[in-house]
Amino acid sequence: MKKILLHILLSTVFITSISAVKAQKTNAHDKIKRILYFNPQVEPDLEEIKDPTNNAFFSTVSDNVSTFKRNRMLRSEVQVSFDSIDAKTISEYSKNNDADFVIVPKVKYFKVGLGKYVFSNQVIVSLKLFDAEGNFIASSDYDTYRKNMRLLGSTENSIKIGTNGAMKSILKELRKQKPSTEAGF
Repeated sequence: MKKILLHILLSTVFITSISAVKAQKTNAHDKIKRILYFNPQVEPDLEEIKDPTNNAFFSTVSDNVSTFKRNRMLRSEVQVSFDSIDAKTISEYSKNNDADFVIVPKVKYFKVGLGKYVFSNQVIVSLKLFDAEGNFIASSDYDTYRKNMRLLGSTENSIKIGTNGAMKSILKELRKQKPSTEAGF
C-alpha cells in the first residue's frame, strides 16, 4: 500500500511540474512580436537604385529577424516618408497587418564628384520604431563611412552593414517593449 501511495505521489508531482513548465512557456511577455517594415525611402530619389536598395535592405532585415525566435517580419511594399510620418497612417497599417511594431527606414547615399548621378558606395541607414498605435519609440542611424571607415566595397555590402548597425540599437529597444496587446499603450 505504501508503494502505491508513493507512486501516486511521485506521478502527481511529475504531472504538476510538467504543467508548470508549460505555463511558463506561454508567458505573455514571450509572445511573438510582429514587426512591419516599409520599403526604405531612398535618397536621392532615383528609380534605378530603389530596387537594388530594397533587395539588399530586406535581405539583411530577414537575416537579422530570423535569428530572434520571438520576432516575425512583415513587409509592406509601400514607401512612407521618413521625415513626415503620420501616426494615423502607421496605426492603420499596423492594424491591417496585425503588427505589434512598425519600422520606417531610410537609406541615404553619399554624393561625391561633380556629376549629377555620381554616388559613393557609402550610405546612412536610418530606422524609426513605432508601436501599433503610431507612437514613436526609438530611432537609430548608422553611417557606414564614419562608423566603419569603409572606403572600398560594394554598395550592397554597405547597405547590409548599415542595416545591421541600425537594427542592433532598434532591436535592443524592441526587447524592452511588450507587444501592444499587453503593453496598454
